[in-house]
Order: sequence, then C-alpha cells, then structure tokens
Amino acid sequence: MSYAKPIPSMVALALGLIIWFVIPVPEGVTPQAWHLLAIFIGTIAGIIGKAMPIGALAIIGIMLVAITGVTSDKPSQAIADALSGFSNSLIWLIGIAIMISRGLIKTGLGNRIAYYFISIFGKRTLGIGYALAISELTLAPITPSNTARGGAIMHPIMRSIADSFGSTAEKGTERKVGEYLALVNYNANPITSAMFITATAPNPLIVSLIAKGTEANITISWGMWALAALVPGIVSLLVMPLVLYFCFPPELKQTPNATAFAKEKLSELGAFKLNEKILLGVFALLLLLWAGVPAAIFGPEFKFNATTVAFLGLSILLVTGVLTWDDILKEKTAWDTITWFAALVMMAGYLGKLGLIGWFSGVIQQNVGALGFGWAGVIAMLVLVYFYAHYFFASTTAHITAMYAAFLAAGIALGAPPLLLALILAFSSSLMMSLTHYATGTAPIVFGSGFVSLGRWWIAGFIMSVVNLLIWAVVGGAWWKVLGYW
Repeated sequence: MSYAKPIPSMVALALGLIIWFVIPVPEGVTPQAWHLLAIFIGTIAGIIGKAMPIGALAIIGIMLVAITGVTSDKPSQAIADALSGFSNSLIWLIGIAIMISRGLIKTGLGNRIAYYFISIFGKRTLGIGYALAISELTLAPITPSNTARGGAIMHPIMRSIADSFGSTAEKGTERKVGEYLALVNYNANPITSAMFITATAPNPLIVSLIAKGTEANITISWGMWALAALVPGIVSLLVMPLVLYFCFPPELKQTPNATAFAKEKLSELGAFKLNEKILLGVFALLLLLWAGVPAAIFGPEFKFNATTVAFLGLSILLVTGVLTWDDILKEKTAWDTITWFAALVMMAGYLGKLGLIGWFSGVIQQNVGALGFGWAGVIAMLVLVYFYAHYFFASTTAHITAMYAAFLAAGIALGAPPLLLALILAFSSSLMMSLTHYATGTAPIVFGSGFVSLGRWWIAGFIMSVVNLLIWAVVGGAWWKVLGYW
C-alpha cells in the first residue's frame, strides 16, 4: 500500500505540472518564479488534501527546489537555498517552545492550572465556560501548539466535567452541558492563539512575512504583538462564553458539583511538586524576557533575542531534569514543525525574492483598486476575503503561506496603514480557525468527541467569526489608535 494517498497526491502533482508546463508564464514574471510557484502550489495542495504528513511533503518540496534549480543554476547553491529555512531563528523559536510546553503535560501543571480555575468559577455552567477560557489564556503564551493546548490539555478536562454530569453523546445528553462546554473549549483556542506570537505555530511565520513584506521597516516583537492583542483579546474572551451561552444554552445552568470535582482532582494531584515549581519559574522567566521587562528597566543592553530566550528556558529544564533529552527526541510535533516551517518559509521567501509575490499583489491591487474604496474599505475587503477563504483550507499554515504576503503588499500599495493592516491580517489568521470542524488541529479533536453536531458547529463558527471580527475591528481599532499604530 502506498504511503501517499493516491487521489490528493495526483491532484497536487497535476496542479504543479499544469502551472509549470501548461499555463504560460505571465508578463512580468520570470520563468524561475513561475516554476517555483508550481512547486509551492503543488505542496500547498498536498497539505490541504493531506496527501502525506506535512513534514514528508516539506522534505519533497525541499528536494524539488534543490533538484530543479529554480533558485540557482549551481547545484551547490540550489541545495543551500533549499535548506536556508532551517537558519530562520523564528522557526527554532516555535520548535523549542513546543519542546518546553511538553513539561505542562509531563508534570501535570497544565491540568493543575485548569482545575484551579474551575474550582473557583465552577458553580454555574457559564462559570465553567469562563474557567476554560481563563485556563486557555494562562497556558497560551507558553504553549505554541494550539492543538496541544486545546486538544491535549483542555479537552480531556472539559470531557471529564461533562461526563461527571452525565452529559455524553453516547447517551444523547450532549446538550445538558457538553455541547456548550465543547464550543467554549474550542472557540477559546482561536482567540488565545491570536494573542501571543508563541500561542500557535504559524504566528512566527507571520512575523517573518511582515518583516520581508515591508523590507524590515516593520518588526513585530513578542511584547508588541501581546500588547496590541491584549484589549481586543480580553474582550473577545469575555464575550465569547456569553454569546455561546445564549445561542446554545445548556440545559443544566447550575453546576455546584463541578467545583467539588475540580477540588477532588487537585487533591489527587497533591501538593506542588519541585518539577512544577521549576517549570512555573521558567515560564515566568520566559514571559519576562519575551516581554522585554529587563530591557525596559535596565536599558537596551538587557534586551534578549526571543529564540535565545527559548533556548535558555529549555536548557534550564534539561539541566534540572524537568525534561530529559529523551523527552526532546520524542517530541515529534516540534521536529515536524521545524521541518515543514523551514520548507514553507524558504519557498515563500524565494517567491518574494523572485518577484512573484510582488506580481500577485499587483493583480490584487488592480482589482481592489478599481472599486474606488478608501484605505478603510480596502482593509475591510481584504480582511473579509482573507478570513472567509479559510472555509477552503484545512491548515492555517497553508492559508497564511499562500495568501498573507500578497494581501499585505496589495493593501499597503492601496494606501492602508502598513502596521494596522499587518496586525489585522495577523490576528485574523488565528481568529479564522473558529469557522469549521477542520480549520486547525484542535477542531477535529473537539468535534470528534461528538458533543456538537456538524450543522451547529458551523453555525457557532460563523456567529463567533462575526463577533470576533467586530470586536477586533472596533475595540482593537480604537486600542491600536491609542497605541499610535495608525
């Protein structure tokens, strides 16, 4: 049996071959850029169709770039170009951060944090919803895998609470509390993913695309991203459980047993263990350094590179034994992420260098510009098209790599404030995950538990997409004006 899925693989291959050999190279585009686009589109199609694991597709993409010589006629330079993505520090930031976050599961600290908030807010179903949202927010800055955070840490806790009230899909009692809690469990994930660079894997890719797209005139730091997302993110997290509560009301409103259940689980976990204390201390250190607190207090000589800080945190955990080297070697998600990010960042970077992104953004600019909108209308149209195009993507990374740079360049050319547009598109790249049951890795995990029907999931996703876009446009827009971003 073939490792690759035949139909998605043939579709991806056909798209690449058609672009390479059949479609004429457009005026203003070099053959090298067009041929790299063929490889890129074929890779993205393979990712969307899940022809193979994304890491395997990345290896094939790297091989094709090197063997076809689309970036250089010299074989030695071509393979150097193909492997250049591995030298991107942002890729290693997210990979190392995923390794560090493994400690949340290994030590049980992630469960302890979630059960603590449930023990405080769990007397009502709405309160449990807020406890789940607050737990997500607490874990987000140091859990760059949103799937691990929402699916591996939060979802089992949410399921155990629903089960304790006899709310299960098997019994047909999912609307008792399970449906509501599952929707909150999932819809907190896109919001918290938008709030920190280190809250989901594609965010560092966006930072890289912004820097390249503006010729390094705009550089987004960890602290700048977090500050920009703070107010609209908090408002979204406050509004989301309420909106879902009224649109999908749970049959059981009072849940005093949830507090007792959470306290029982905390009791089972026992007192804070040394490894948990070390991990908590490392997380505090990382957040302080990522936020630039020492530099703000003591001067610029105490400013640290974000990736260097991540390596510092991992080193401390290895030295203290909180994590072992075997833990790191077994962290397949991190190594997989490093591999496919390197390939996609490399291809996206060379599409820009070879002029393809500039050409594509010019096409968008011409079509949008013909409508005669001012810059506010331009931003609204670009964001809406970019956001709702996610109905056609099963990977945020594929979506971002395919569309972000071109939409950013087109909007800037049409007069949109560069930093404002960059931020709105960046935050939309996470918020759009609310739309479908396949929008990101967390979605199939929560949807697969059976608490929410397909139709109600899509309705909830569309409702939250509208609510989140309005909050981030209105509240966020006002906040960014205060910060001087436009």
